[in-house]
Amino acid sequence: MGSQAVKRIYVEKKRGYDIEAQGLYSDLLESLGIKGLQGLRVINRYDISGITDEEYAKSRPIIFAEPPLDLVFDEYLEIPTQDRVFAMEYLPGQYDQRADSASQSVQILTQKERPMIASAKLIVLKGQLSEADFQKIKDYCINPVESREAALDKPESLDFEPVIPPDVEIIAGLIEKSPAELRTFFQETGLAMSYEDLAFCQGYFRDTEKRDPTITEIRVIDTYWSDHCRHTTFNTKIEEVSFSEGEFSYPLNRAYQEYLTSRDYVYGENASKRDTSLMDIAVLGMKELKKRGQLPDLDESDEINACSIVVNVDINGQNEEWLVMFKNETHNHPTEIEPFGGAATCLGGGH
Repeated sequence: MGSQAVKRIYVEKKRGYDIEAQGLYSDLLESLGIKGLQGLRVINRYDISGITDEEYAKSRPIIFAEPPLDLVFDEYLEIPTQDRVFAMEYLPGQYDQRADSASQSVQILTQKERPMIASAKLIVLKGQLSEADFQKIKDYCINPVESREAALDKPESLDFEPVIPPDVEIIAGLIEKSPAELRTFFQETGLAMSYEDLAFCQGYFRDTEKRDPTITEIRVIDTYWSDHCRHTTFNTKIEEVSFSEGEFSYPLNRAYQEYLTSRDYVYGENASKRDTSLMDIAVLGMKELKKRGQLPDLDESDEINACSIVVNVDINGQNEEWLVMFKNETHNHPTEIEPFGGAATCLGGGH
């Protein structure tokens, strides 16, 4: 078999190490309530092109699998006929960290050109499942924003065949829509921005650009006016605050009163002109410390929701200046729908 032929390998964690499969199985039972599901397997599939048989044999036990932990199947995976199976893969253009890491590792091993590698994940389902159950599980597992169902047959080639996209759609007549028509468009499009935001965009394109926008322009604005980028939640004006009676009502009330006192000190006569918001609550302590002169080591930037202090750190007997970062966030990653699928930090949620 030459180096250009596509080689296929399936890798599955041995029983006891199959934590991902166990977790997904429990999740499907709990979230979807599919009582007929009796077991589940998760199998990583690699299609590899551009390495010889010898290079494949050498990389197989050290890059694609760990023999003590994994079951490995070359080319063919036998699945009981009564089981249901589907595969999922990243959309073209989305960053596939598993495939990219494997490709780089093979290149380091062979000291040659990087091979082409495509990865997919097979989900094998055991039990009495209806078509509706099967489709429900697929819809739950496959996020259409970043992935799609993958073919089960092995491709003859991994060469990428680009698809020429159609022209970007212009939203004809948007700038002429009445408020009622614009609200209907807003509801049908499923935008994350508010209706008022869309009305503002309509006015801008009508009065300044004097043209209808493209759907791409509206979607980009929708992304960058999102909670992540504009901190809509953190900057929302709080008009009234009350605390229900309970175990923590006293300390919460006291903390909020301390915040109001701090606002008066920090903003002075301008306090009444400044909106109360979650962002203001989060950063006001630092502002007060700064105004009192207790943060001489503050490293200032243009960010309104972040600050750093300079700290002297003993590193192996050497004194080094380090920046300790403080940041308020309101989002999960990735920031937006973009080609690289977000930062590969393995961290999610507010941080």
